[in-house]
Amino acid sequence: MNTILIGIIVANVLFSYKGFNDYAFFRKYEFHVGSIRSGEQIRMLSSGFLHVDMMHLIFNMLTLWFFAPTVIDYLGDFSFALVYFGSLIFGSLLTMIFHKNDYSYRAVGASGAVTGVLYSAILLEPNSTIGLYFVIDIPAYLFGILYLLYSIYGMKAQNDNIGHTAHFGGAVGGYLITLIKNPSLMVDHSLMTILLAIPILILFAMAKLGKL
Repeated sequence: MNTILIGIIVANVLFSYKGFNDYAFFRKYEFHVGSIRSGEQIRMLSSGFLHVDMMHLIFNMLTLWFFAPTVIDYLGDFSFALVYFGSLIFGSLLTMIFHKNDYSYRAVGASGAVTGVLYSAILLEPNSTIGLYFVIDIPAYLFGILYLLYSIYGMKAQNDNIGHTAHFGGAVGGYLITLIKNPSLMVDHSLMTILLAIPILILFAMAKLGKL
């Protein structure tokens, strides 16, 4: 068992459990644009260790448990931690960029960090398969592309309570940090590296054109 991975999961469980039972604690450390803009930047990190309910927590931690070993095996413990926390911050930063004028915007969850780990694992092993709903096996790279395209749709539609912006930011963080730590991927998996970058380029092009 990897100590860093276990430590991250335990921190999520303990912090989230405290939030489940202490509303004031939850409100103090959740992602809240108004509070962050007034100087409480700690929320950009602490919100990644809070969850709405037990199912939200379990889903994120199971996803992390499944995909973290790939990142650890290829990049090592320190780089895995860098991908996790870097993706969390990327997710928070992108959320602030897109919601900076919505002072009431709130969010919690490790989804940005976990999505970063997921995207890193896909980049490292693009030809592996992912069991969608534990039934349909699809290529990992295809899942990554479709997931981010869906996130763009969710960001534009804004018709649910899912933090699509944090997911997307986390994926960008995982993608960039993995390439920085292992630049040989741009040669070894050059086609996949380009394909996985397409949704990222689409998002920023749409943002530049004011389509989001």
